[in-house]
Amino acid sequence: MRPRKYGDAGQAFPIYITVVGGLLFLAFAYFAVGQAAVNRNGAQTAADAAALAAAQDRRDQLAGAWVQNLLDPTKWQSIFDGKAEGLGLSCWRANQFAAQNDADVLSCLPEGFLGYTVVVETNGTVGDSIVPGTEDEKSQETATAVIEPRCVFELPTGGAEEGTLPLLACEGRQWDLDPKDPEELLPKPEDLFDVHLAD
Repeated sequence: MRPRKYGDAGQAFPIYITVVGGLLFLAFAYFAVGQAAVNRNGAQTAADAAALAAAQDRRDQLAGAWVQNLLDPTKWQSIFDGKAEGLGLSCWRANQFAAQNDADVLSCLPEGFLGYTVVVETNGTVGDSIVPGTEDEKSQETATAVIEPRCVFELPTGGAEEGTLPLLACEGRQWDLDPKDPEELLPKPEDLFDVHLAD
């Protein structure tokens, strides 16, 4: 019996080329997905930072209003509820932090009296990939940051000594405020309010 002049190698070569080509396609596809994921993550980071910045600015304004009304405890609860008078919008801080993360703010809206919701879009695109039409796509993400009061107090129900202030309890720390010495150590904004991203 004469040996075969040609083995199976010639038949396997086209299959090998097809498999390698398929693997390369999958690799490029995964790379494109990775590019899109990185872009989305950047957008979410920018949205989170922008929303937190806006909420922190609102917190600082509320803390300032509380200091201004320190001697009038009847206004404290409204301030802790976010309803202080003369508050300005805080979206300028959202714009700043979005820009630092290479994104633009598409919308920035108060979330009730104690929070902000921000939508951002990345300046960068997904970039060239094997997926048609994605090279110019930008990512958009939304984040909401909320402000939560950390302090409680009780107004005197009657007969309180004139000029005394309620005891302010802020999550484990008590502030016995002296109206005769308004320049004493006062709670900081972060003592009065907590700022965090909404769940």
